[in-house]
Amino acid sequence: MQDKNISQVVISRLPRYFRYLGDLKDEGLERISSGELSKRMNVTASQIRQDFNHFGGFGQQGYGYNVNYLYDEIGKILGLDKRHNLVIIGAGNLGQALANYMNFEKRGFFVKGIFDCKESIIGTQVRDMKVKDTSEIASFIKDNNIDIAVLTLPKQGATEIAKVLVECNISGIWNFAHVDLDVPDSIYVENVHLSDSLMKLSFKIHENEE
Repeated sequence: MQDKNISQVVISRLPRYFRYLGDLKDEGLERISSGELSKRMNVTASQIRQDFNHFGGFGQQGYGYNVNYLYDEIGKILGLDKRHNLVIIGAGNLGQALANYMNFEKRGFFVKGIFDCKESIIGTQVRDMKVKDTSEIASFIKDNNIDIAVLTLPKQGATEIAKVLVECNISGIWNFAHVDLDVPDSIYVENVHLSDSLMKLSFKIHENEE
């Protein structure tokens, strides 16, 4: 049974476990020990066991982990056994790149619509979708059972659209805009600030040089 007090650090490692286990499945490997997994992932075996113990352990001492079972169970913990319908708001280069990323469907994430406010972009085709006017967002979310909105907008636009999403009772926002959104705690926001990530990399390089 999942411990409700699991730290965000542990949760942040789950997608990486899931990714590595997917690779092991593709290799046809049926069973793996924490020691073998630690060598592949460069994480200590004790850390792996501690992380998995938060969710019931999944393995037997001396017997290791069943790769398919562990992959499926971590997928369930991550909610990947359910379908998630997405809309992308912002049909620029990043929005179009995300709309064209085919692996989302393999994880249960389906892009149902893409929106923009620019007349020059509205009506153009992205993948198999026509870009819709942002004025249609509220009705589209209601009619298509959308639970996640992806924001690839400038700061001001993202702030305004977030207000609409709050009124729509959206479940989650994947935010690529360079702004921290002010939304109720009931709406989960995952920020992906690309420049922040690049600055972290710069810091590490600079620290190493010193």
